[in-house]
Amino acid sequence: MLIQSRPNEVLRVEPWGPHAFRVRSAPLSIRDDLPGALLEPPAADVAQDGNTLTNGRITAELSDGRLRFTRTGTGRELLADKAPYVWHQGPRVHAPLGDGTYRLEQVFQGYDGERIYGLGQHQHGRLDQKGLVLDLIQRNTTTSIPFLLSSRGYGLLWNNPAMGRVELAADATRWVADTAHQIDYWITAGDTPAEIMASYADATGHAPMLPAWATGFFQSKLRYRTQEELLTVARRYKELGLPLSVIVSDYFHWERFGDWRFDPEFWPDPEAMVKELDELGVKLMVSIWPTLEAGSDNYEAMRAAGQLVGSVEGGPLLQPWPAKGQGEHFQPNAYVDSFSPGARRALWNELREHYFDQGIEVFWLDACEPDLTPRRAEQALYAAGPGRQVGNLYGHVHAQGLHDGLTEAGVDRPLSLVRSCWAGSQRHGIALWSGDIHATWEALATQVRTGLNVALSGIPWWNSDIGGFHGGDPASEEYRELLIRWFQFGAFCPIMRLHGVRHPAGPFVAEQTGASNEVWSYGERALEIMREHLLLRERLKPYLMELAKAAHERGEPVLRPLLFDFPGDVPAQEVDDQFMLGPDLLVAPVLAPGAARRTVYLPAGVRWVELATGHLHDGGTVEVDTPLERIPVFVRAGSPVAGLAVKP
Repeated sequence: MLIQSRPNEVLRVEPWGPHAFRVRSAPLSIRDDLPGALLEPPAADVAQDGNTLTNGRITAELSDGRLRFTRTGTGRELLADKAPYVWHQGPRVHAPLGDGTYRLEQVFQGYDGERIYGLGQHQHGRLDQKGLVLDLIQRNTTTSIPFLLSSRGYGLLWNNPAMGRVELAADATRWVADTAHQIDYWITAGDTPAEIMASYADATGHAPMLPAWATGFFQSKLRYRTQEELLTVARRYKELGLPLSVIVSDYFHWERFGDWRFDPEFWPDPEAMVKELDELGVKLMVSIWPTLEAGSDNYEAMRAAGQLVGSVEGGPLLQPWPAKGQGEHFQPNAYVDSFSPGARRALWNELREHYFDQGIEVFWLDACEPDLTPRRAEQALYAAGPGRQVGNLYGHVHAQGLHDGLTEAGVDRPLSLVRSCWAGSQRHGIALWSGDIHATWEALATQVRTGLNVALSGIPWWNSDIGGFHGGDPASEEYRELLIRWFQFGAFCPIMRLHGVRHPAGPFVAEQTGASNEVWSYGERALEIMREHLLLRERLKPYLMELAKAAHERGEPVLRPLLFDFPGDVPAQEVDDQFMLGPDLLVAPVLAPGAARRTVYLPAGVRWVELATGHLHDGGTVEVDTPLERIPVFVRAGSPVAGLAVKP
C-alpha cells in the first residue's frame, strides 16, 4: 500500500483484487463507510519497491504527488495524473463547500488516439466517447455507470455516486463530483477487453445465471387494461403457433400508485390468470413503480415509518403523476426510499403478498432513476444522504431490495427489468432497457451504439423497446418497415422485447392505452417476417444459455462490439454499426429505410458463413443484399450455430 500525507491531502493506493488498484484521496482522512460499487477484494500478489507497487499486469508509481499507472513488464503508460499548471492545485482538487463536503476533481492526462467505451447508457449515438462531456446523473433513457474501458488497455471505475460529470477531452480526462467526501476510483489493466471486463466483474460482482425463460420473446405494450385483454393476446400467440415466453402487465393495473396490487375491477382473479399463463408456457411480468399517491394502501404507513424519500424543504419529496379519474390533473406522489433497508423490506412484503404468492416472480422496476425533474432530484434526501451525493445509486439499491426478496423466497435465478442502474447492479439480477425512446430510424441506429456501451459497462442483459416507445402507427407502411428492421435487430439482442405506445394513443393519463402492438398488428407480410425471427430466436436459445454462462462466470458481455473478440484487428476497432452476439455470430442490422444492400466488415483471420445464403466469406469488406425479410448475419465457419439460417 502507498500512503502519502500532505498538509491538504491524504492519498491511499492499495491493491484491490489481482491486476487492480483502488485510489482514494481526501483533505483530512480516508473514510471506509461511503457508498460505492466495490466488493471486498480477493487477495493479490503485490510487490512494493519504495513508492512503486506492482500487482500482476499493472504497476503504480507515485512521484511528487502524481500517480502513474503502467503495464507491468513493458513500462508502457496506461494512465497518469495530468501535470499541474502553474499555481494550479494539481490533479486532485478538493474544494470545500462549507458543509463538510467538497467539490471534487480528478484530472488525468489525455492521449492522442485513445478510444473510450462504456460509461453506461446514453443517446448520443457514439460508440467511441472520446471528445464528449457526459453528465453523471440518472434520467429516463440515460443510465450513468461511471466505468470506462480504454483502448490503451485499462478500465477505470469512478467509485462515487454523486452527481457530476466526466469530460473526455483531447488533452485531459476530468472526473467531477459536485458534492462528495473523497475521491475514490479503481483501475485495472488487461491485454484484451475480456481481461478488463473479467477484472471488473470480480471487483463489482458477477451477474447471476440467466433463467432459461428469459432467452425467449417478451410481448408488451402500453397497456393491457384488463385481465381478459392480456389473456386473449397470450392465447392468440399459442393459437398461431408463435413462441412467447413473457407477457407484460404495464402500469395502472393497480388503482393508485402505491397500492402494489391488481385493481380487482379489471383484474378480478390474478391467481387464475397466472395459472392459465403457466399452462400456455408464458411468464407474467408486472410493472412496479416506486411512487405512492396519498391515500394509497401504503402511503401513510411508510410515511410514518420514515421510509419515504425526504425533501430539503421538509416533508416527503413529491412529484406529480397521473391518477385514475383525474384526467390530466396530475396528483403529487412520494417515493419509496430504497436506501433504507426497512423500506426495501416493506416494499418486498407488499410484492410478495400481492404478486409472488400469486405465482408471479418476474418484475419490471419502471421509473427507478427515480424519475424526477432535475430540481427535485437535487432536493432529495435519502437515508444514505442528499440526492446530490448519492442519488445515482437509487436504481441500484432499489433492484437490490427485489433481488434480496426473491432469493430469500427461493428464486435461484432472479431477473428483473429496470430502467436505471449503476456500477455493480449486474449482481442484482437486472436487465436494463433503454427507456422511452422515439420510434425513428435515428433512434434505432443509436440503440446499436447504446447497447454496445452498456455491454462494456458490465451489464450483460439489455434491450431496447422494439419499434421504439413513443409513436409508430401500425397502419403506416413506412412505420411497418422500421418495426420489422427493429424486430430483426431485437432478435439478436440479449433480451427480446416488443413494447411501445402506438398511435393513436391519446393524452398521458392513467387510463391511456396505445393501439395494438402485437406481431399480427402490422399486416400479413410483417407477421410472416416476424414469425421467422421468433422461430430463429427459439433456435438461438441454447447458444444464448452458453453466453449466459460466460457472462455469469467471466463477466463477458453478450452483445459486444467487434473490438471485443478481435482486439488486434485494426479496422474492427472503428466498426460501430455491427456487433457480435457472443464469439460466433456477427450481426449487421439495417438502420436506414429502403436499404436493399449494405456494407459489412468481416474481421480477418476467420472464415464467415452468411446465414441466409450459406455463402462462405474470408475476412474483409463485403456488400450483401438486405431484402426486407432479413438482415445480414454471419457465423464463424465450423461453429455449432451455423444452422440458424433465416428463410431468404
